[in-house]
Amino acid sequence: MSTHYRHDVVIIGRGAAGLALALRLPAHYRIAVLSKGDVKQSSTYWAQGGMAAVLHARDSVDAHVEDTLRAGAGLCHRDAVELTVSHSRETVDWLASLGVDFDLREDIDQTQSPEYHLAQEGGHSHRRIVHAADRTGGAIGEVLEQRARQADNIDLLPGRIAVDLVVNDGRCKGIYVLDEQKDRVDLFEAGAVVLASGGASKVYLYTSNPDGASGDGIAIAWRAGCRVANLEFNQFHPTCLYHPEAKSFLITEALRGEGAHLLLPNGERFMPRFDERAELAPRDIVARAIDHEMKRLGADCVYLDISHRDPGFVRQHFPTIYERCLEFGIDITQDRIPVVPAAHYTCGGIMVDSHGRSDVEGLYAIGECSFTGLHGANRMASNSLLECLVYAQAAARHISEQDLSSSNAKSPPPWDESQVTNSDEDVVISHNWHELRRFMWDYVGIVRTDKRLQRALRRADLLQAEINEYYSNYKVTNDLLELRNLAMVAELMIRCAIERRESRGLHYTLDYPELNPDPVDTILIPGNYWH
Repeated sequence: MSTHYRHDVVIIGRGAAGLALALRLPAHYRIAVLSKGDVKQSSTYWAQGGMAAVLHARDSVDAHVEDTLRAGAGLCHRDAVELTVSHSRETVDWLASLGVDFDLREDIDQTQSPEYHLAQEGGHSHRRIVHAADRTGGAIGEVLEQRARQADNIDLLPGRIAVDLVVNDGRCKGIYVLDEQKDRVDLFEAGAVVLASGGASKVYLYTSNPDGASGDGIAIAWRAGCRVANLEFNQFHPTCLYHPEAKSFLITEALRGEGAHLLLPNGERFMPRFDERAELAPRDIVARAIDHEMKRLGADCVYLDISHRDPGFVRQHFPTIYERCLEFGIDITQDRIPVVPAAHYTCGGIMVDSHGRSDVEGLYAIGECSFTGLHGANRMASNSLLECLVYAQAAARHISEQDLSSSNAKSPPPWDESQVTNSDEDVVISHNWHELRRFMWDYVGIVRTDKRLQRALRRADLLQAEINEYYSNYKVTNDLLELRNLAMVAELMIRCAIERRESRGLHYTLDYPELNPDPVDTILIPGNYWH
């Protein structure tokens, strides 16, 4: 029998955005943080390079803003960029006060005035990436999770998968959630629901993301009536380790920031031919260059080489990558690293304002599932962790000013599964899962055409119809929910890509190679695209 829970705030997602929000909310609020797993299953934990912040005297907020606007290829919202960047120093200070141990410079006396070691990454005009070796996301996530565990008002509930929101009279009243262990769907009623569920890169065959990045928040927000925007802009990280046994292991951009070169199989550098910034060009340019060279040569991969740097420096600054590659027989102090592009970040998402508010009252979205306007047509490296934390604070402040009382409101109904049965056709899920990810990779990847997009849309329509019929007749499972959400988000991505008749940032189409003079966001409105 299902259970009815009541909280002041329910948060979907246990990465940096969700945990930071929980910690920023008033201590007297009763908060539930629901997730598929713990913080180690989040994209936050997998983030290697670091977090962008203006921390050096030679750097400035204006410079960081301009770099972000330039990388975003004309589609960043300046107000969102300025909001995010202007809060970068206080965000770093807050994390440090919680116990995040960022790396310090070794070449100065730290006893007088501690100074962080700052890395440089593509698109940045200054060294401004604060980091904890090459596992910054893990360091941040572990501290946030530890603090959340110590808080008496926060319930951390893993093994939960969001199903659908409860919306009555235009207001979000809660959310239905699958308890995977107990095989039942519970109702979580709340004064505010916050989606911090991450991106949707699992829609592609090759991705750097953890398995849970299935677009759940975007899909359930769309079904609840929220607009989505700019989902055609899917960032492909240029350098994921290419090895049959290395599932989704990313090679941080910080390696290129420290002088690593991208090489063809014959040892020739190629990035200078594509951009004057060479290996430090923004990710869309680097990923397209690698894709072009692999297709031109028929190569399975290209190579990243940092073996010309001092071995001690490499091992000290990139210990995680060094150890992981060593497991596969690659000594990065001596050997080239085989790499390929892989889906990495969803730049579009649920439309929100500067407080993280969505179109539905009582529903917020923060982190990768949201669209704030920060990233534009191409996310600049290491801005995403900063966005998670800045908008977590903004949403917490706004929620704390609301009346979350629901004592006079009628409670939503419990989940009804009286008309469904257990499935004996799970092969449908596995087959559709593979087909979806394959055609998204082939037709909606780094380089697109109208013909490919139309083929993808036809297949997405067929899959949606089949999945919806299956969903209506059988009990929900984690695999079914993720497939349902991925198919929905895939369709939204395809429709956004079809709408954009130009090549800009991460969206590159052979049919429209030029830029439109007046760029606008691609906004989809529920009701226009319902099946």
